[in-house]
Amino acid sequence: MSDEKSTTQEFKLDADCELRFEVENKNEKVTLELKNGLAEVFGTELVKGKKYEFSAGAKVAVFTWQGCTVELVGKTDVSYVAKETPMGLYLNCHAAMERLRETAENEDKRGPITMVVGPCDVGKSTLCKILLNYAVRMGRRPIFVDLDVGQGDIAIPGTVGALLVERPSNIVEDFSQQAPLVFHFGHKTPSDNVALYNLLVTRLAEVCTDRLQANKKARVSGIVINTCGWVKGDGYKLLTHAAQAFEVDAILVLDQERLYNELVRDIPPFVKVVFLPKSGGVVERSQAQRTETRDQGVRAYFYGSKTPLYPHSFEVKWSEARLYKVGAPVLPASCMPLGMKAEDNLTKLVAVTPGPNLLHHLLSVSFADSPEDDVVQTNVAGFVCVTNVDVDRQTFTVLSPQPRPLPNTVLLFSEIQFMDSH
Repeated sequence: MSDEKSTTQEFKLDADCELRFEVENKNEKVTLELKNGLAEVFGTELVKGKKYEFSAGAKVAVFTWQGCTVELVGKTDVSYVAKETPMGLYLNCHAAMERLRETAENEDKRGPITMVVGPCDVGKSTLCKILLNYAVRMGRRPIFVDLDVGQGDIAIPGTVGALLVERPSNIVEDFSQQAPLVFHFGHKTPSDNVALYNLLVTRLAEVCTDRLQANKKARVSGIVINTCGWVKGDGYKLLTHAAQAFEVDAILVLDQERLYNELVRDIPPFVKVVFLPKSGGVVERSQAQRTETRDQGVRAYFYGSKTPLYPHSFEVKWSEARLYKVGAPVLPASCMPLGMKAEDNLTKLVAVTPGPNLLHHLLSVSFADSPEDDVVQTNVAGFVCVTNVDVDRQTFTVLSPQPRPLPNTVLLFSEIQFMDSH
């Protein structure tokens, strides 16, 4: 490391400005500290004098409404101050949602259900985070729904899920993962099984509606929904299906006027469709970076990100595992049993024979006790990763957040793979 001077940078930010920085180097750590004034990162307030440490892959924006001084220690790949940000517009969205919550509170109705849409890499997850953090800071308890199976902000990639948000997200680690509700999809993109994806979105919407019924604070606070970046053709149909399933009140469209105009045309007029610019700080990611982010998400699930977790490793006998995947290959119509549709096959439970094919794959541990339950629409308890397969002894080794044995339940095979480098 070079001498300390060159790696300490101080930034004085005027009101409504934003410091953006990125850490790319794998071995580099960058510390952020608020020296004076007020500032926030994606809607979470910075504590003055507290040091926040970021490592490789971090893309951070420190925004201030009133002005502040911050210090960065360590080597950033990019760091600059932006005077143009869409934060004012994002705050307006929050304010509009807050007015709806106040009305909901007075009339004992449900609060706003807002869906954020747009192509890849326009800042959808970030906008969701800002809206959720602002809501929580007002004493609300919104539900965060993540339909983006490629990144999987709530659990791991290859899943859809929902989370009751009770406190602002941790600056470095995101929202606290207490008892998220997660469903197994098993692919990186909805296009791999559209029928299953729609089924899970409908199911998730039903469960969230029940949660809102049961919890007044959540009911008034409403839901913020993050979506996939696939917005054309079938991807567009998935968005309109989700909007219907969740009975959304507002759709925030980031950065794509074509999508905005299609939604205005197709969505009933009582749903507000709002066009918002993306932030200039949003970075487009390459395929390799997406894969890396996915791996980081899985690694954090097993090993933790800041606070280390210590996963367990143990063997499972093939004979003890009840392995399934969802979706059989689609047969031509002529081969289908009478009255069956091709879609039915895509949401069917299919037994998987253990073997070398399992290596490095993630398995979801279902809450379903047996394949006789509706496994496809049952949420999952957690995940294990197959790190070794011994064909002679007919066992496989798993990395698991909990010690042995595996609960005696159904395991669901995911196409998502993870190479454990620990």
